[in-house]
Amino acid sequence: MLKTGILNPQINSLLSRVRHTNTLVISDRGFPYWPQIETIDISLTDDLPKVLDVLRAMRSNFTIGKVFMAEEFRGANSVETQDEFNLVLAGVPVSFEPHVEFKKRVPLAIGLIRTGDTVQYANMILESA
Repeated sequence: MLKTGILNPQINSLLSRVRHTNTLVISDRGFPYWPQIETIDISLTDDLPKVLDVLRAMRSNFTIGKVFMAEEFRGANSVETQDEFNLVLAGVPVSFEPHVEFKKRVPLAIGLIRTGDTVQYANMILESA
């Protein structure tokens, strides 16, 4: 039985299948459903859990080479929210692109973890290193 780290068996399975340069999406509660990719929905209530909760849990055992986010994130959120994301993403290059372009990357992902996050444009695509 697992005692530490990510305890969710579906998330553990998904993370185990992500290889070098594969991508994984962590999304907010309003992100569209993509029937062609595996989705693990862990949303419980508004903001529980948050995208950053999932990212924090992953960082200790998952190597992220690059992150893609919508450039609209910067315009829609406070400096404090942006700083919190920057802190959790410290050391990882982040590429901001129009949300329309961001969504074009989604079908290429190995899977998607949907959270209850209500932060606008909190979605991110993680590229493994």
